[in-house]
Amino acid sequence: MGEKTLTRMDLSEAVFREVGLSRNESAQLVESMLEYMSDALVRGEQVKISSFGTFSVRDKSARIGRNPKTGEEVPIQPRRVLTFRPSHLMKERVATGNKR
Repeated sequence: MGEKTLTRMDLSEAVFREVGLSRNESAQLVESMLEYMSDALVRGEQVKISSFGTFSVRDKSARIGRNPKTGEEVPIQPRRVLTFRPSHLMKERVATGNKR
């Protein structure tokens, strides 16, 4: 597997090349989309992108955990966690190595 990471700059550069907006407009578009998605998640809404997957927020209740080094029981506070569930198409695409 490669060590490459896709960044915001990579996304805005792709928008620049594919759509033809200026680099500044492309960066603003990517920022707006990511902000819109994150705002929806903060509100507890799901973000579903067809053929890609679904982002959602889950509430985890308080529980007792265990420190693996000492075996000591430790309380874990309730929290919200972000989850991602890939679509079947995305799972297949990743499994085949992006071959079409």
